[in-house]
Amino acid sequence: MPFFETGFPGLVVFEPAVFEDARGYFFESYNQNVFSQFGINTRFVQDNQSSSEYGVIRGLHFQAPPYAQSKLIRVLSGNILDVGVDIRLGSATYGKVFCIELSGENKKQLYLPKGFAHGFSVLSDKTEVLYKCDAFYHKQSEQGILFNDPDLAIDWQVAADKRKVSEKDLTNKRFTDLKSDFIFGDSN
Repeated sequence: MPFFETGFPGLVVFEPAVFEDARGYFFESYNQNVFSQFGINTRFVQDNQSSSEYGVIRGLHFQAPPYAQSKLIRVLSGNILDVGVDIRLGSATYGKVFCIELSGENKKQLYLPKGFAHGFSVLSDKTEVLYKCDAFYHKQSEQGILFNDPDLAIDWQVAADKRKVSEKDLTNKRFTDLKSDFIFGDSN
């Protein structure tokens, strides 16, 4: 199977089969039957795409229940450090950070179930990221965790003087101040 466990319940890496020849390559970036065979029955309703330059850090974002989102993240071009933080109370990995490099070249994708804060840093000159969501954007339920929270100690692989972070992300709360509404085992 093209899925790899991460040690975080429900958080998996999808590595599609890529067929290459003299013309280029082809792969199925998403096939509902393949995901269902692995037990992921997510119904995606929205695709988001962003373009960013080197040093941009986006995150750590999530939507609170009942508007929580599962996401399937991939990079079309360039490369990022993709980050998920488990915010599900009762999870063995609560408060732990998972990082993986996703790129247009390696074509790996990260599936984040509901209950993870998500962010990424751009490691190439320019990057295009595409991610599928199983719930629509709902501004009122949008929340975040401070990207440089010392308790999480995330190495974004971007020097502090090269970071480009939105004003909104600079004012997110610390992880210790988070009042999570996610309970491990709930579908939220």
